[in-house]
Amino acid sequence: MRALWIRNPLGILAENAAGGIVVRGGVVEALVPAGGVPGIPDMAVFDASAHVVIPGLINTHHHFYQTLTRACASAMNQPLFGWLTALYPIWARLTPEALDAAATLALTELLLSGCTTTTDHHYVFPPGLDHAIDIEIAAAQRLGMRVTVTRGSMNRSQKDGGLPPDSVVQDEDTILADSARLVARYHQPGPDGLVRVALAPCSPFSVTTSLMKSSAALAARLGVRLHTHLAETEDENRFCQETMGCRPLDYLEECGWLHDGTWLAHGVHFNASEIARLAKAGTAVTHCPCSNQILFSGYCPVCDMEQAGMRVGLGVDGSASNNASNLMQEVRAAFLLQRGRYGVERVSHLDAIRWATTGSAACIGRPELGRIAVGAQADLALYRLDELRFSGAGDPLAALVLCGAHHADQVMVGGRWVVEDGMVPGLDIRALMRRHGAAARALVAG
Repeated sequence: MRALWIRNPLGILAENAAGGIVVRGGVVEALVPAGGVPGIPDMAVFDASAHVVIPGLINTHHHFYQTLTRACASAMNQPLFGWLTALYPIWARLTPEALDAAATLALTELLLSGCTTTTDHHYVFPPGLDHAIDIEIAAAQRLGMRVTVTRGSMNRSQKDGGLPPDSVVQDEDTILADSARLVARYHQPGPDGLVRVALAPCSPFSVTTSLMKSSAALAARLGVRLHTHLAETEDENRFCQETMGCRPLDYLEECGWLHDGTWLAHGVHFNASEIARLAKAGTAVTHCPCSNQILFSGYCPVCDMEQAGMRVGLGVDGSASNNASNLMQEVRAAFLLQRGRYGVERVSHLDAIRWATTGSAACIGRPELGRIAVGAQADLALYRLDELRFSGAGDPLAALVLCGAHHADQVMVGGRWVVEDGMVPGLDIRALMRRHGAAARALVAG
């Protein structure tokens, strides 16, 4: 295959690559030092002198369908449990057509922010939406984006003491059978795989202990990862102590989840001894700064976790709590939140980018992503610094975070351009927004 030299970038997050990088066959073939020229015949060239090049960002927690309920009046100014109670009846009306619009819009927004790999945690299955995960995978494949879909689930409804209405939950046998079907049909374990599947019971207050344990056993048998919400709020801690007689992490361990094949969303309310246990087990956490602030859930102790040896990634979370699907904006939010907590000597702009690249890659078990190095997958995000917000910036990499970059100019996945000149080729964004907006209005109106 023909090699591509991404030449002389304005800035690049890679060692000894001031002259750019060579991409061939979907991977990084060479790093070019300053002033160097690759000795490769018949090589294509992309002039990156106006671009800052970083690894493609990786989003490790999201709920695509929630883009349909952004800034929803009935759920605003509520903590997590009240927010969920207000939104579950709306989400119970979700249709396949609405989910397709929601997933396509969420993926597009992520892609345009410089995100090349995303997860999604879909756990709402009202009647007629049995193939929700298939719909999401199809949307990702149309856009050429890598995705780890987490087959979410709930089987503890209001009649069982849970929060969700009866109409959106499924029984354990249905959940496990569909989980196995999805892994068999879509999971691509190789380093160049575009689709992976993980199993993801929603939370301790919406699934039974039996489902938690059965999901762990099935994931081990199929060789896939596990994901769930945990320690997001103090209300969750109280729920676990009142109904299960233990804290959430103790419950997780009892269910067979405390190991290096698990990553957890939020992790706000772990104490020091629990952080040490998580580090020893190799269990990772996704930091969701905007969602945690909007819902007043608390502050994930990221630096304490990393100091203990934990792996920490970054996620935008659902758009109904975050109200956005822009991972570069999330990088800046994480930087500001964690610097405000730990100080200027503990948190830099490079830490924030690292959480969304190598940190997130570790969460989903993909070391071939999130870095620019020989042999790594050629997933790249390129940003121009020609907006007002960047004028006068000295350090190009720092400018992305400190000045608030939010839109990538070029994005590459596996050596293929999927964003060019700030646009997704072949996608009519205005038509997508009209379709998505109509679906959102119909869903909320009922």
